[in-house]
Amino acid sequence: MSEEILINVTPPETRVAVIENGVLQELFIERENKKGLVGNIYKGEVCRVLPGMQAAFVDIGLDRAAFLHLSDFSNKELERRGSEQIEHYLREGQMVVVQVTKGPLGTKGARLTTEISIPSRFQVYMPFAANSGVSQRIDCSKERSRLKACIEKFQESHESGGFIARTAAECIEEHMMISDMLFLTKLWEGISEKINSSDNKSLIHEDLSLSVRTLRDLYNEGIERIRVDSRETHEKLISFAEIFVPEIVPVIELYTGECPVFDIYNVEDEITRALDRKVNLKSGGHLVFDQTEAMTTVDVNTGGYVGGRNLEETIFKTNLEATKTIPRQLRLRNLGGIIIIDFIDMQSSGHKQQVLDALQANLDKDHVKNKITEVSALGLVEMKRKRTRESLEHILCEPCSACGGRGVLKTAESMCLEIFREIIREVRQYNVQTLLVLASHGVVEMLLDEEADMLAELELFLDVQIKFRPEAEYNQEQYDVVLL
Repeated sequence: MSEEILINVTPPETRVAVIENGVLQELFIERENKKGLVGNIYKGEVCRVLPGMQAAFVDIGLDRAAFLHLSDFSNKELERRGSEQIEHYLREGQMVVVQVTKGPLGTKGARLTTEISIPSRFQVYMPFAANSGVSQRIDCSKERSRLKACIEKFQESHESGGFIARTAAECIEEHMMISDMLFLTKLWEGISEKINSSDNKSLIHEDLSLSVRTLRDLYNEGIERIRVDSRETHEKLISFAEIFVPEIVPVIELYTGECPVFDIYNVEDEITRALDRKVNLKSGGHLVFDQTEAMTTVDVNTGGYVGGRNLEETIFKTNLEATKTIPRQLRLRNLGGIIIIDFIDMQSSGHKQQVLDALQANLDKDHVKNKITEVSALGLVEMKRKRTRESLEHILCEPCSACGGRGVLKTAESMCLEIFREIIREVRQYNVQTLLVLASHGVVEMLLDEEADMLAELELFLDVQIKFRPEAEYNQEQYDVVLL
């Protein structure tokens, strides 16, 4: 499998596309006026303590106060105090050092933790923890033992916190691991000095820019090229790589082609398609994605696919194809939280298990933590995917001004009947002889055409004259009844 990373940089935004076998798999977007907050460390002020929720709101200088739950306190702090009451840890006006684990999503503020963690290429450093660990993605027990022994050896000779070896640390030499741990402890010393010298709420430590984080978090041995279309960013990436990951310097290329770098693999078209509800499958079936604040639902349909020797086989093949497309779409759209997949009902328990196994195998390629359940009695598969940043739709789109994000509008006929009711209400409340109705062109047209008989009866019944004026700027649901 060939992998490539494309980095498109313009003054207002940076975009990173992860390509596998010529197909867009993942997209990251960071805009200059709305940079990602995950990983940032703040000194914030507690503005409200909620004992009933065992949580607090902390002002870290954003538009909305951030949320800190008792379960997100460091283990060291919880063990030291031994209390399960939030008021024993925080009080209003208290300054607290926190780190963002989830950025603001919709109407919700950022999610915080006091268990600070600082990632590097090979490890994650937790200054307030004492334990060490190894990424679960490293399967070899011998390698896991080696890495853990290396960390414990460093901890014995240095006063430090806890370390977790990342997947990239597999087969890395000991001296590189030690060098990485020394870098992280020195970085934390600098952060600690800023915390001690800062009296007011402020940003203490900001995570790396998206382009540099790409080298730290996304690079693996399978990536053949990293192409970047900005000379300045290319120089920054080379400088970072030479210090921290020298082995990847040869794969970082400055793209100078005439066509935009994202046009190489039709990335722009893929982004447009990723905003659609409907995703077509090669067999003729299709998926329908519906994203709400509570959860995301994925509906699998056979659509135009009628192949196979019988219905059960057709359903099985459609579901099996969906298990490849759904994980890719979740990554590309960056959908997180609770996800409900409605596969087409299967009778065979063997087919159900094969579909579930195939889904799990494809989800294992996702670097974001996820978990799935068995097929329920209703034929649904529930899963949860960790959500740390806004979805692609929330970044690129805004709610429709006409429907308010519902995705539907009342019909012209419904609006005509609603206007009739409003006219009756106005006439009975006020003694008027003439009314003027302002509405969209389509609604006015229906009132004067298909609803003309009803309108005439209403005028006769109420003994009023009703005038109409179409307004070009009104959407189908907007209208006003004016007393003349």
